[in-house]
Amino acid sequence: MSKLRFRVVESAFKKKAVEVVPPTERPSEYFAKYVFNKEKMFKYLPSKVYAQLIDAIDNGAPLDRSIANEIAAGMKKWATEMGATHYTHWFAPLTEGTAEKHDAFIEHDGKGGVMEEFSGKLLVQQEPDASSFPNGGIRNTFEARGYSAWDPSSPAFIVDDTLCIPTIFISYTGESLDYKAPLLKALRSVDKAATDVCKLFNPEVKKVVSYLGWEQEYFLIDEGLYAARPDLLLTGRTLMGHDSAKNQQLEDHYFGSIPTRVAAFMRELEIEALKLGIPVKTRHNEVAPNQFELAPIFEECNLANDHNLLIMSVMRKVSRRHGFRVLLHEKPFKGVNGSGKHNNWSLGTDTGVLLMAPGKTPEDNLRFVTFVVNTLMAVYRFNGLLKASISSATNAHRLGANEAPPAIISCFLGKQLTQVLGHIEDSTTDDLVSLSGKQGMKLDIPQIPELLIDNTDRNRTSPFAFTGNRFEFRAVGSSANCASAMIALNAAVADQLIEFKKDVDALIEKGEPKISAILDVIRRYIKICKPIHFDGNGYSDEWKEEAAKRGLDCETSVPVIFDNYLKPESIAMFENTGVMTKVELEARNEVKWETYTKKIQIEARVLGDLAMNHIVPVATEYQTNLVNNVYKMQEIFGKEKAAEMGAQNIKLIEEIASHTNFIKEHVDSMIQARKVANKIEDEREKAIAYHDTIAPSLDEIRYHIDKLELIVDNQMWTLPKYRELLFIR
Repeated sequence: MSKLRFRVVESAFKKKAVEVVPPTERPSEYFAKYVFNKEKMFKYLPSKVYAQLIDAIDNGAPLDRSIANEIAAGMKKWATEMGATHYTHWFAPLTEGTAEKHDAFIEHDGKGGVMEEFSGKLLVQQEPDASSFPNGGIRNTFEARGYSAWDPSSPAFIVDDTLCIPTIFISYTGESLDYKAPLLKALRSVDKAATDVCKLFNPEVKKVVSYLGWEQEYFLIDEGLYAARPDLLLTGRTLMGHDSAKNQQLEDHYFGSIPTRVAAFMRELEIEALKLGIPVKTRHNEVAPNQFELAPIFEECNLANDHNLLIMSVMRKVSRRHGFRVLLHEKPFKGVNGSGKHNNWSLGTDTGVLLMAPGKTPEDNLRFVTFVVNTLMAVYRFNGLLKASISSATNAHRLGANEAPPAIISCFLGKQLTQVLGHIEDSTTDDLVSLSGKQGMKLDIPQIPELLIDNTDRNRTSPFAFTGNRFEFRAVGSSANCASAMIALNAAVADQLIEFKKDVDALIEKGEPKISAILDVIRRYIKICKPIHFDGNGYSDEWKEEAAKRGLDCETSVPVIFDNYLKPESIAMFENTGVMTKVELEARNEVKWETYTKKIQIEARVLGDLAMNHIVPVATEYQTNLVNNVYKMQEIFGKEKAAEMGAQNIKLIEEIASHTNFIKEHVDSMIQARKVANKIEDEREKAIAYHDTIAPSLDEIRYHIDKLELIVDNQMWTLPKYRELLFIR
């Protein structure tokens, strides 16, 4: 083992778990300690101001700017008492991350000193430089003005010494430059459309809320090993590395005992998350070595999305205190499972009804079937768009592999729901459906009580699966902003519900009874969206062929998949629901294509550098040692006997030459391909060129590097190997 690698691996082995002393209080006592939630609002705001703010948060009522100063004063008082000295507008630009600019709570006092100050004007809006964030051509570089505007529905919180105020981010001309603004519009649209449909069943429904429960998968590796891998450092994934002899084939890591150091990290992460109001609940080992998962209790979609962005930031910070680096890339290691971020999505009413859950009466079940079928219709009509919403250069490495859904959107329903929809489709009467709840299962073991079995099994190969009272959008990538998928899904469902209400109203106006009209429309929809329904093995090649026959979007090129955003039906849907305009969609696609290009470009440059400055020199040095060995054997034993005794070395010399020549030639070819692609001005065409001519070279070059890793003397190989990266504790 090289001296550098030995020191890095040795230090990793010496790591000890950081002792985490949990708070003496129970979690319920310190939950949301650093959040300006309703409890703090009630304490720090005048009663009338509190009432108006709560009305805006709960009911979407317009917030009068005249009370902004009083809100800001109360918020500042709380924050400074908690030790905050700065504030920031916290937003999610089109970089997939978050952004913040910190300002101190100070202003001139007119007497040569300063005083703590935070006005309503500073709370409600600020003006960050819009030209320095991705904007897809909406703003020229010399037109820098953009606005961040306070989102009262997501509470402010404190990180370290800074009060963070969740905001939207828009251009000077009003176009959204972030993920939150269109997400809020999509949630408002699905609220209105779903409420209108709910009133067919219960006129008392006034509001429908979209819920999100994300499941965050991630890898942990030792910080020293991370620093010794430039590819991990610069791209988030290993661009080279042969399989370890043992990886996940024994299936012994999943749900196994959590390693001591990891458990310490998880404990501190959970404490920090709970203090920030993030209701983390579940933690466990995932399938791949060093892979783990955490998940919270479901929350309102906008808040849940903010919490996911925040938890990813907290994870990075806490992991370093434990000598780890957290990897959120969808496929950091070849040959083992990648990481996703399953988005569990559902709708619920202000009357306490979950619209994706079966009810106790036939009328309740008809409402349930109505929302399930309309969701299926939305996924069917916009299956290409939903795929585009989760596509990226990084997620492309995961989708379609043996641990993730394929790059084809389909819906799993389960046996019982499939039978119910089939019964409705074939029925010629207006009989309402009945659905059984959980069924009892008795095992032939006396001490085991009766088990309650859900009305549907799970299908881990389905990218969009019904799981009892919600749909699980499994195709979302681990590093992604959940808002991308949630914008597309909520907007598509809203558009579909609007169409459903029109179709039902048209039949009612013709004199058809309401229940009969609803069933007639549902029956027609079930037949239309049947191609999206697939309960089989989504990993199989047969399904890919079948999906193409059904007319589903089977495109695998990420830059081409992005075209779905600009299809006429997608533009019409986003504009009809008020979520985004054609100009905003075009701008976002420019950003998506540009981001794809840059990520492949960075990977190509990193791989080329490592290949020519690490791999080839080390392989050549080892090859030279073998050559010298052959010559010395000839001096001792003579050419004939030496050729016989050193045949293996001669073979290795030839293999090394073959691999290094291939690497050199293809690195040069990859550089030339980049030069050609970089001259293309159109962002879409440039991204396609990178996908078609450069991305394939990464795997081709990697193959030969990985072969050299098996040949070259372990003591000379400078980069930590998979067996070191994945199994250090």
